[in-house]
Amino acid sequence: MPRPPDRATLDRLKQIVGAGGWTDNPDEIAPHLVEWRNRYQGATPLLLRPASTAEVAGVVRACAQAEVAIVPQGGNTGLVGGQIPHPDGSEVLVSLGRMRRVRSVDPLDNTLTVEAGCTLVEVQQAAAAADRLFPLSLAAEGSCQIGGNLSTNAGGVHVLRYGNARELVLGLEVVTPDGEIWDGLRALRKDNTGYDLKHLFLGAEGTLGIITAAVLKLFPRHRQVETIFAAVPTVESAVALLSRVRAASADAVLAFELIPRIALEFVTRHLPGTHDPLPGAPSPWYVLFDLTTTRAVAEQTVAEAAEAGLVSDATLAASTSQAAALWRLREGISESQKPEGESLKHDISVPVSRIPAFMHQAIEAVTRLCPGIRPVPFGHVGDGNLHFNLSQPPGTDRRAFRDRGPEVHRAVHDIVAALGGSISAEHGIGQAKREEIRRYKSPVEIALMRRIKQALDPKGIMNPGKGVA
Repeated sequence: MPRPPDRATLDRLKQIVGAGGWTDNPDEIAPHLVEWRNRYQGATPLLLRPASTAEVAGVVRACAQAEVAIVPQGGNTGLVGGQIPHPDGSEVLVSLGRMRRVRSVDPLDNTLTVEAGCTLVEVQQAAAAADRLFPLSLAAEGSCQIGGNLSTNAGGVHVLRYGNARELVLGLEVVTPDGEIWDGLRALRKDNTGYDLKHLFLGAEGTLGIITAAVLKLFPRHRQVETIFAAVPTVESAVALLSRVRAASADAVLAFELIPRIALEFVTRHLPGTHDPLPGAPSPWYVLFDLTTTRAVAEQTVAEAAEAGLVSDATLAASTSQAAALWRLREGISESQKPEGESLKHDISVPVSRIPAFMHQAIEAVTRLCPGIRPVPFGHVGDGNLHFNLSQPPGTDRRAFRDRGPEVHRAVHDIVAALGGSISAEHGIGQAKREEIRRYKSPVEIALMRRIKQALDPKGIMNPGKGVA
């Protein structure tokens, strides 16, 4: 087991990163010790800010020799506590925020090599400067860092078209738990020479090593994107509409998001500058989707869906600013839930065809457990990933509702498992689901993961207490 750092180890770590690479000032450290929902609060004697891969390696070597635990942190936007150190203050925190160089851009190879501390927006901008697209897109893209995105295998709104973060990586540079540097920054599309080691670290939440740089895939930029906001009568209609739109547009669907009426009401109530884009008769459900096709095709697709009874009303954005306003409605859902009180959140996935069954069963189950509960299920229906969020009944005690979390989570996750789904589609395991995941993973699967952890990190210093192993 790792042990708390002594004074000599702390002094050595400070020397490795230099005067500008560390702080033990509680006020400077404080923002790094709590995640944005205030669910996890940690402590650390030292925040390290290495400026290079060599410094990261030096830090890890020193910690390995002293058997001191390390918690890597990107932009601190994670929602399962994977980036927060233990509250006993026994772990050092390593922030990658100073490592934000764009090392190279190659439009011919369609690759971009960046350091882990680059924010997702900076990666997108570097791609755009080369007239290319990096398609990973998240609500937190202005502050989340690419190293964290890859360490958690982030998803976002474009998974339907481009896949998770894992599918967008060609190569990695990683500091291993013994402080060695693995240079896997290869831009090859094909390399069949043994184990594909990068996949050990993608989605591992920093438990097997620290990602310091990556070779990312780029794509041609979209020359035309049509954004549609449509009212649909049922979840079944939304799923059927997705299938119809994919077929009618030759699979030109870039994103396809489900929004319940209650979420739209929350957003327009609490976020300034937002409004209902379909102010006629309220609909129980809406979908927001982007098509990389012509406006004529988009209009025809929506008209045919309306004739088939799948769409009751719709609007097509007439400009990029209108499209951004429509996407603000989707991206603001989590933010707008905060003023409504406590919320219980689930990041689940099921096969797309089983989304209606999940929705009906889960809403019935949580309503039975907590009469008056307000389900706010939304998300990436195009890839089967729903954020099944639940707001507390109005006028009830916030803490009492939060205390119902374990039984509500168990009910929802049992339904997910019965439908062949996952209890964590894109946020990871972190601290939040470490115990519960054992109910849904087979003993063989957990044993294999633990063997990998033991083989790569025998001293257990890399982000202990997070993930499966």
